[in-house]
Amino acid sequence: MSAWRFVHVTDIHLGSPRSYRFNPAYGENWATAAGQIRALAPDLVLVGGDITRDGNLNGYEFAGSRAALDALGIPWHCIPGNMDTGNKHADRQGARPDRDDVACNVTQAQLDVYTAAIGPLTWSFVHRDVRFSGCYEAIAGTALPSAHALDAWLDGLAALPRASRHVMLNHYPLFTDTPADPPRDLADAGQYLDWYFSIDPGPRRRLIDAYRRAGVTHVLSGHIHCRRPPLTFDGITYCFGAATAFTQWPQRWPDGDATLGFQVFTVTPQGINCAFEPLARVSTRTDGRGPGGHPRPADRHA
Repeated sequence: MSAWRFVHVTDIHLGSPRSYRFNPAYGENWATAAGQIRALAPDLVLVGGDITRDGNLNGYEFAGSRAALDALGIPWHCIPGNMDTGNKHADRQGARPDRDDVACNVTQAQLDVYTAAIGPLTWSFVHRDVRFSGCYEAIAGTALPSAHALDAWLDGLAALPRASRHVMLNHYPLFTDTPADPPRDLADAGQYLDWYFSIDPGPRRRLIDAYRRAGVTHVLSGHIHCRRPPLTFDGITYCFGAATAFTQWPQRWPDGDATLGFQVFTVTPQGINCAFEPLARVSTRTDGRGPGGHPRPADRHA
């Protein structure tokens, strides 16, 4: 078998000038990334969510993001991110006064907008003896209809024909330190970001158990906008991907690197190797407008 490549790109946040906030620098960064991806000519591109800036509020943003992905001219497969559909569920207000965590919870209506515009929330296929699967892990453990469908999909994943490797695409990292991470208290300012950037222990165990039964070898994630060297626990390698839009949280880990770019995976008979491709040029535009983060409704039209 000759070596071949696939790309993992995530958190491109293209947005729209029609929205209450817009940063054209994110689009310029995507144009740079897209040119580099086309030059690499990978077999396929895995898109790890947050393809919009505010798709959870502005469904019209998906059309532009889809057109940008189609323009790659390379087969792509996408899962949603929290800015596309809404955040992991909070049961109470967190420590951040600048956002309403419960109001940010992902809804079925938001998921339906994504699926109509982009595609299914779960998928799996085999390409050149590697199985590729994807799901929006943030809905695990909720009462949403799509979460029940996710449970059924996870239960059936192990019955699919096996391949030499199995790559799973997620948006949220399942953990920030190890799969044994304890619960994080979103009402504690010192734990809020660890809560926001990972999956809670109960749903995490459900996902990892299903991944192990299905022979998953690699889990790719985004959301943090900060790359880390791959980590392997119990036979599964976890890859924390860089963003192309903007950086976040590089100080969280000694080995954290928020350089903008994307991940290139080379498949050989010996395994799958991961390399980082930094953006050849990062936009210096400063004419973006609107607040960052998850502004409260009253702040969304400032």
